[in-house]
Amino acid sequence: MPAARPTRGGSNVPPVTTATDASGSLFDGYALGSAWDEMLEDVGVPRTSYKTMHHTLVSMTSQEMKERADLLARTYLDQGVTFDHSGEEQPFPLDAVPRVISAHEWEVIESGVIQRVTALEALLDDIYSREGDLPRAVHEGLIPWRLIASSAHYHRAVAGIRPSNGVRVHVSGIDLIRDEQGTFRVLEDNVRVPSGVSYVIANRRAMANVFPEAFATMRIRPVRDYPRMLLAALRAAAPDGTKDPTVVVLTPGIFNSAYFEHALLARMMGVELVEGRDLICSGGQVRMRTTTGDQPVDVIYRRLDDEFLDPVHFRGDSMLGVAGLVSSVRSGRVTVANAVGNGVADDKLIYSYIPDLIRFYLDEDPIL
Repeated sequence: MPAARPTRGGSNVPPVTTATDASGSLFDGYALGSAWDEMLEDVGVPRTSYKTMHHTLVSMTSQEMKERADLLARTYLDQGVTFDHSGEEQPFPLDAVPRVISAHEWEVIESGVIQRVTALEALLDDIYSREGDLPRAVHEGLIPWRLIASSAHYHRAVAGIRPSNGVRVHVSGIDLIRDEQGTFRVLEDNVRVPSGVSYVIANRRAMANVFPEAFATMRIRPVRDYPRMLLAALRAAAPDGTKDPTVVVLTPGIFNSAYFEHALLARMMGVELVEGRDLICSGGQVRMRTTTGDQPVDVIYRRLDDEFLDPVHFRGDSMLGVAGLVSSVRSGRVTVANAVGNGVADDKLIYSYIPDLIRFYLDEDPIL
Protein backbone atom coordinates (compact mmCIF):
# COMPACT_ATOMS: atom_id res chain seq x y z
CA MET A 1 0.00 0.00 0.00
CA PRO A 2 1.20 3.57 -0.49
CA ALA A 3 2.93 4.55 2.73
CA ALA A 4 1.25 6.91 5.11
CA ARG A 5 4.42 8.92 5.55
CA PRO A 6 5.48 11.42 2.83
CA THR A 7 8.90 10.65 1.42
CA ARG A 8 11.42 12.23 -0.92
CA GLY A 9 12.89 9.86 -3.49
CA GLY A 10 11.52 6.81 -1.70
CA SER A 11 11.53 4.75 -4.89
CA ASN A 12 14.82 6.13 -6.23
CA VAL A 13 13.06 7.29 -9.41
CA PRO A 14 15.09 10.25 -10.77
CA PRO A 15 13.40 13.65 -10.31
CA VAL A 16 11.47 14.60 -13.43
CA THR A 17 13.27 17.95 -13.62
CA THR A 18 16.53 16.16 -14.53
CA ALA A 19 15.13 14.54 -17.66
CA THR A 20 16.77 15.86 -20.80
CA ASP A 21 14.07 14.60 -23.11
CA ALA A 22 10.52 15.43 -22.05
CA SER A 23 9.20 12.64 -24.28
CA GLY A 24 11.59 9.99 -22.91
CA SER A 25 10.82 7.31 -20.37
CA LEU A 26 11.30 8.02 -16.68
CA PHE A 27 13.65 5.04 -16.52
CA ASP A 28 15.98 6.02 -19.36
CA GLY A 29 19.53 5.68 -18.07
CA TYR A 30 18.33 4.48 -14.67
CA ALA A 31 21.00 2.60 -12.70
CA LEU A 32 20.75 0.80 -9.38
CA GLY A 33 22.85 2.19 -6.56
CA SER A 34 24.30 0.57 -3.45
CA ALA A 35 21.35 1.63 -1.29
CA TRP A 36 18.16 -0.42 -1.08
CA ASP A 37 15.98 0.31 -4.09
CA GLU A 38 12.33 0.39 -3.08
CA MET A 39 10.96 -0.28 -6.55
CA LEU A 40 13.41 -2.46 -8.46
CA GLU A 41 15.07 -5.79 -7.71
CA ASP A 42 17.24 -5.35 -10.78
CA VAL A 43 17.35 -2.99 -13.74
CA GLY A 44 13.89 -3.13 -15.31
CA VAL A 45 12.65 -5.75 -12.81
CA PRO A 46 10.15 -4.36 -10.28
CA ARG A 47 9.54 -5.88 -6.88
CA THR A 48 6.23 -7.73 -6.55
CA SER A 49 4.54 -4.97 -4.54
CA TYR A 50 5.61 -2.35 -7.08
CA LYS A 51 4.56 -4.09 -10.31
CA THR A 52 1.40 -2.04 -10.74
CA MET A 53 3.10 1.27 -9.98
CA HIS A 54 6.08 0.39 -12.18
CA HIS A 55 3.76 -0.50 -15.07
CA THR A 56 2.08 2.91 -14.70
CA LEU A 57 5.38 4.80 -14.61
CA VAL A 58 6.94 2.95 -17.54
CA SER A 59 4.06 4.03 -19.75
CA MET A 60 4.56 7.71 -18.83
CA THR A 61 6.92 10.28 -20.32
CA SER A 62 8.87 12.75 -18.22
CA GLN A 63 6.53 15.51 -19.31
CA GLU A 64 3.47 13.54 -18.21
CA MET A 65 5.10 12.90 -14.85
CA LYS A 66 5.88 16.58 -14.46
CA GLU A 67 2.26 17.45 -15.20
CA ARG A 68 1.06 15.05 -12.52
CA ALA A 69 3.57 16.42 -10.01
CA ASP A 70 2.35 19.95 -10.79
CA LEU A 71 -1.25 18.78 -10.30
CA LEU A 72 -0.28 17.36 -6.91
CA ALA A 73 1.26 20.69 -5.86
CA ARG A 74 -1.80 22.65 -7.07
CA THR A 75 -4.10 20.27 -5.20
CA TYR A 76 -2.18 20.93 -2.00
CA LEU A 77 -2.27 24.69 -2.46
CA ASP A 78 -6.02 24.60 -3.13
CA GLN A 79 -6.60 22.53 0.05
CA GLY A 80 -4.32 24.72 2.14
CA VAL A 81 -1.88 21.86 2.77
CA THR A 82 1.09 24.20 2.98
CA PHE A 83 4.02 25.21 5.16
CA ASP A 84 5.85 28.48 5.64
CA HIS A 85 9.28 28.67 4.00
CA SER A 86 11.14 31.97 4.48
CA GLY A 87 7.86 33.86 4.69
CA GLU A 88 6.43 32.26 1.55
CA GLU A 89 3.58 29.75 1.53
CA GLN A 90 4.67 26.53 -0.17
CA PRO A 91 2.79 23.29 -0.86
CA PHE A 92 3.79 20.47 1.48
CA PRO A 93 6.61 18.52 -0.24
CA LEU A 94 5.51 15.07 -1.34
CA ASP A 95 7.17 12.60 -3.65
CA ALA A 96 4.80 12.06 -6.58
CA VAL A 97 5.77 8.37 -6.56
CA PRO A 98 4.10 6.69 -3.56
CA ARG A 99 5.97 4.35 -1.22
CA VAL A 100 4.42 0.89 -1.54
CA ILE A 101 4.53 -1.51 1.41
CA SER A 102 3.34 -5.09 0.99
CA ALA A 103 0.80 -6.61 3.37
CA HIS A 104 3.45 -8.98 4.76
CA GLU A 105 5.87 -6.13 5.45
CA TRP A 106 3.10 -4.13 7.06
CA GLU A 107 2.27 -6.98 9.44
CA VAL A 108 5.87 -6.93 10.68
CA ILE A 109 5.87 -3.15 11.02
CA GLU A 110 2.52 -3.11 12.81
CA SER A 111 3.46 -5.78 15.35
CA GLY A 112 6.89 -4.22 15.86
CA VAL A 113 5.52 -0.74 16.49
CA ILE A 114 2.88 -2.07 18.90
CA GLN A 115 5.59 -3.93 20.79
CA ARG A 116 7.85 -0.88 20.95
CA VAL A 117 5.14 1.55 22.11
CA THR A 118 4.02 -0.97 24.74
CA ALA A 119 7.57 -1.03 26.11
CA LEU A 120 7.76 2.78 26.05
CA GLU A 121 4.49 2.89 28.02
CA ALA A 122 5.96 0.50 30.57
CA LEU A 123 9.09 2.63 30.86
CA LEU A 124 7.10 5.82 31.46
CA ASP A 125 4.92 4.11 34.05
CA ASP A 126 8.07 2.80 35.73
CA ILE A 127 9.62 6.29 35.82
CA TYR A 128 6.65 8.38 36.91
CA SER A 129 4.33 6.10 38.88
CA ARG A 130 6.88 4.95 41.47
CA GLU A 131 7.12 8.25 43.35
CA GLY A 132 10.00 8.13 45.81
CA ASP A 133 11.33 4.82 44.50
CA LEU A 134 13.81 4.14 41.73
CA PRO A 135 12.29 2.66 38.56
CA ARG A 136 12.54 -1.11 38.34
CA ALA A 137 14.66 -0.81 35.20
CA VAL A 138 17.15 1.30 37.15
CA HIS A 139 17.08 -0.95 40.21
CA GLU A 140 17.75 -4.00 38.02
CA GLY A 141 20.67 -2.28 36.28
CA LEU A 142 19.06 -1.97 32.84
CA ILE A 143 19.53 1.79 32.60
CA PRO A 144 21.40 4.39 34.71
CA TRP A 145 19.24 6.76 36.75
CA ARG A 146 21.45 9.71 35.77
CA LEU A 147 20.45 9.15 32.16
CA ILE A 148 16.79 9.65 33.06
CA ALA A 149 17.23 12.43 35.60
CA SER A 150 19.48 14.46 33.29
CA SER A 151 17.05 14.35 30.36
CA ALA A 152 15.63 17.77 29.50
CA HIS A 153 12.25 16.11 29.08
CA TYR A 154 12.09 14.42 32.48
CA HIS A 155 9.71 16.46 34.65
CA ARG A 156 9.55 15.92 38.40
CA ALA A 157 6.40 18.06 38.43
CA VAL A 158 4.36 15.08 37.19
CA ALA A 159 6.00 12.39 39.33
CA GLY A 160 3.39 10.19 40.99
CA ILE A 161 0.66 10.99 38.46
CA ARG A 162 -0.95 7.89 36.95
CA PRO A 163 -3.46 8.42 34.10
CA SER A 164 -6.97 7.14 34.71
CA ASN A 165 -6.71 4.41 32.07
CA GLY A 166 -2.96 3.97 32.41
CA VAL A 167 -2.19 5.36 28.95
CA ARG A 168 0.45 8.05 28.51
CA VAL A 169 1.24 7.53 24.82
CA HIS A 170 -2.08 8.18 23.12
CA VAL A 171 -0.40 9.02 19.81
CA SER A 172 3.06 7.89 18.76
CA GLY A 173 5.27 8.51 15.76
CA ILE A 174 7.88 5.80 15.21
CA ASP A 175 10.23 6.81 12.37
CA LEU A 176 11.46 3.91 10.25
CA ILE A 177 14.19 3.56 7.64
CA ARG A 178 15.51 0.65 5.58
CA ASP A 179 19.09 -0.56 5.65
CA GLU A 180 21.02 -1.81 2.61
CA GLN A 181 19.34 -5.23 2.88
CA GLY A 182 15.85 -3.73 2.99
CA THR A 183 15.28 -4.44 6.68
CA PHE A 184 13.14 -1.86 8.50
CA ARG A 185 14.92 -0.24 11.42
CA VAL A 186 13.79 2.35 13.95
CA LEU A 187 15.37 5.75 13.40
CA GLU A 188 13.74 7.44 16.39
CA ASP A 189 10.70 7.43 18.65
CA ASN A 190 8.29 10.35 19.03
CA VAL A 191 5.92 10.13 21.98
CA ARG A 192 5.73 13.78 23.03
CA VAL A 193 3.73 15.73 20.44
CA PRO A 194 4.08 13.71 17.22
CA SER A 195 2.67 15.40 14.14
CA GLY A 196 2.09 14.62 10.48
CA VAL A 197 -1.00 12.42 10.39
CA SER A 198 -3.06 15.15 8.70
CA TYR A 199 -0.68 14.96 5.78
CA VAL A 200 -1.28 11.21 5.65
CA ILE A 201 -4.97 11.87 5.11
CA ALA A 202 -4.37 14.71 2.66
CA ASN A 203 -1.73 12.69 0.79
CA ARG A 204 -4.09 9.78 0.28
CA ARG A 205 -6.76 12.02 -1.21
CA ALA A 206 -4.31 13.78 -3.49
CA MET A 207 -2.57 10.62 -4.65
CA ALA A 208 -5.90 9.03 -5.56
CA ASN A 209 -6.37 11.90 -8.04
CA VAL A 210 -2.79 11.90 -9.34
CA PHE A 211 -2.48 8.10 -9.79
CA PRO A 212 -6.04 6.78 -10.19
CA GLU A 213 -4.65 3.75 -12.10
CA ALA A 214 -2.88 2.42 -9.02
CA PHE A 215 -5.83 2.98 -6.73
CA ALA A 216 -8.14 1.19 -9.14
CA THR A 217 -6.03 -1.98 -9.26
CA MET A 218 -4.32 -2.22 -5.84
CA ARG A 219 -5.91 -3.20 -2.52
CA ILE A 220 -4.91 -0.28 -0.33
CA ARG A 221 -5.63 -0.03 3.37
CA PRO A 222 -7.75 3.04 4.20
CA VAL A 223 -6.65 5.87 6.50
CA ARG A 224 -9.96 7.72 6.69
CA ASP A 225 -10.85 6.11 10.04
CA TYR A 226 -7.98 7.78 11.87
CA PRO A 227 -9.96 10.77 13.28
CA ARG A 228 -12.65 8.42 14.61
CA MET A 229 -10.05 6.14 16.21
CA LEU A 230 -8.21 9.12 17.71
CA LEU A 231 -11.40 10.52 19.21
CA ALA A 232 -12.27 7.10 20.68
CA ALA A 233 -8.79 6.87 22.27
CA LEU A 234 -9.07 10.37 23.72
CA ARG A 235 -12.56 9.78 25.13
CA ALA A 236 -11.35 6.50 26.67
CA ALA A 237 -8.64 8.50 28.49
CA ALA A 238 -11.14 10.76 30.26
CA PRO A 239 -11.05 10.90 34.08
CA ASP A 240 -12.83 8.09 35.90
CA GLY A 241 -16.57 8.55 36.18
CA THR A 242 -16.92 10.87 33.18
CA LYS A 243 -20.02 9.79 31.25
CA ASP A 244 -19.83 12.02 28.17
CA PRO A 245 -16.31 13.51 28.05
CA THR A 246 -15.63 16.84 26.38
CA VAL A 247 -12.48 16.73 24.24
CA VAL A 248 -10.62 19.75 22.86
CA VAL A 249 -7.54 20.22 20.68
CA LEU A 250 -5.10 22.73 22.20
CA THR A 251 -3.08 24.61 19.56
CA PRO A 252 -0.37 27.25 19.93
CA GLY A 253 -2.22 29.27 17.28
CA ILE A 254 -2.36 30.03 13.58
CA PHE A 255 1.34 30.83 13.29
CA ASN A 256 2.40 27.31 14.27
CA SER A 257 3.78 25.31 11.33
CA ALA A 258 1.40 22.41 12.07
CA TYR A 259 -1.73 24.54 12.50
CA PHE A 260 -3.25 22.97 9.38
CA GLU A 261 -3.16 19.62 11.16
CA HIS A 262 -4.60 20.97 14.41
CA ALA A 263 -7.56 22.51 12.60
CA LEU A 264 -8.14 19.49 10.37
CA LEU A 265 -8.16 16.97 13.21
CA ALA A 266 -10.44 19.11 15.38
CA ARG A 267 -12.88 19.49 12.50
CA MET A 268 -12.81 15.80 11.56
CA MET A 269 -13.28 14.71 15.18
CA GLY A 270 -16.05 17.26 15.69
CA VAL A 271 -14.41 18.88 18.74
CA GLU A 272 -13.39 22.42 19.62
CA LEU A 273 -10.01 23.84 18.59
CA VAL A 274 -8.79 26.07 21.41
CA GLU A 275 -5.80 28.18 22.40
CA GLY A 276 -4.48 28.60 25.92
CA ARG A 277 -6.37 31.84 26.39
CA ASP A 278 -9.64 29.95 25.80
CA LEU A 279 -9.09 27.76 28.88
CA ILE A 280 -9.05 28.53 32.60
CA CYS A 281 -8.18 26.35 35.58
CA SER A 282 -10.11 26.78 38.81
CA GLY A 283 -10.50 24.39 41.72
CA GLY A 284 -8.75 21.63 39.82
CA GLN A 285 -11.23 21.88 36.95
CA VAL A 286 -10.37 23.07 33.44
CA ARG A 287 -13.05 25.08 31.74
CA MET A 288 -13.46 26.41 28.22
CA ARG A 289 -14.74 29.90 27.52
CA THR A 290 -17.70 29.86 25.14
CA THR A 291 -20.36 32.34 24.05
CA THR A 292 -22.82 30.55 26.33
CA GLY A 293 -20.53 30.52 29.38
CA ASP A 294 -17.70 28.38 30.71
CA GLN A 295 -17.91 24.65 30.00
CA PRO A 296 -15.94 21.83 31.70
CA VAL A 297 -13.19 20.13 29.68
CA ASP A 298 -12.28 16.50 30.35
CA VAL A 299 -9.56 15.70 27.80
CA ILE A 300 -7.03 18.04 26.19
CA TYR A 301 -5.28 16.80 23.08
CA ARG A 302 -2.37 19.20 23.36
CA ARG A 303 -0.26 20.19 20.36
CA LEU A 304 2.39 22.23 22.16
CA ASP A 305 5.50 21.18 24.04
CA ASP A 306 5.67 20.59 27.79
CA GLU A 307 7.70 23.75 28.39
CA PHE A 308 4.80 25.95 27.23
CA LEU A 309 1.90 24.03 28.80
CA ASP A 310 1.79 25.52 32.29
CA PRO A 311 3.63 28.73 33.26
CA VAL A 312 3.33 27.77 36.93
CA HIS A 313 5.57 24.70 36.57
CA PHE A 314 7.51 25.33 33.37
CA ARG A 315 8.32 28.48 31.40
CA GLY A 316 6.90 31.39 33.33
CA ASP A 317 6.81 33.59 30.23
CA SER A 318 4.64 31.20 28.23
CA MET A 319 1.47 32.77 26.83
CA LEU A 320 0.43 29.58 25.03
CA GLY A 321 -0.55 27.27 27.89
CA VAL A 322 -2.87 27.30 30.88
CA ALA A 323 -1.79 28.30 34.39
CA GLY A 324 -2.60 25.51 36.85
CA LEU A 325 -2.97 22.76 34.23
CA VAL A 326 -0.51 20.36 35.90
CA SER A 327 -2.36 20.73 39.21
CA SER A 328 -5.63 19.92 37.45
CA VAL A 329 -4.07 16.80 35.94
CA ARG A 330 -2.78 15.75 39.36
CA SER A 331 -6.25 16.24 40.85
CA GLY A 332 -7.63 13.73 38.34
CA ARG A 333 -10.11 16.21 36.87
CA VAL A 334 -8.60 16.41 33.37
CA THR A 335 -6.43 14.28 31.07
CA VAL A 336 -3.68 15.72 28.88
CA ALA A 337 -2.74 13.69 25.81
CA ASN A 338 0.03 12.93 25.25
CA ALA A 339 1.00 12.94 28.92
CA VAL A 340 3.36 15.58 30.27
CA GLY A 341 6.90 14.23 30.65
CA ASN A 342 6.70 11.64 27.86
CA GLY A 343 9.78 13.08 26.21
CA VAL A 344 12.09 11.21 28.57
CA ALA A 345 11.12 7.99 26.73
CA ASP A 346 12.09 9.27 23.27
CA ASP A 347 15.32 10.88 24.42
CA LYS A 348 18.12 10.07 21.98
CA LEU A 349 20.25 8.53 24.75
CA ILE A 350 17.36 6.38 25.98
CA TYR A 351 16.90 5.13 22.39
CA SER A 352 19.92 2.82 22.60
CA TYR A 353 18.44 1.03 25.63
CA ILE A 354 15.03 0.25 24.08
CA PRO A 355 15.86 -3.27 22.80
CA ASP A 356 16.96 -4.33 26.30
CA LEU A 357 13.93 -2.60 27.83
CA ILE A 358 11.63 -4.54 25.49
CA ARG A 359 13.16 -7.77 26.77
CA PHE A 360 12.93 -6.55 30.37
CA TYR A 361 9.33 -5.32 30.41
CA LEU A 362 7.75 -7.67 27.86
CA ASP A 363 10.01 -10.74 27.98
CA GLU A 364 10.14 -10.65 24.17
CA ASP A 365 12.84 -10.12 21.57
CA PRO A 366 12.51 -6.88 19.60
CA ILE A 367 10.63 -7.30 16.33
CA LEU A 368 12.07 -4.10 14.86
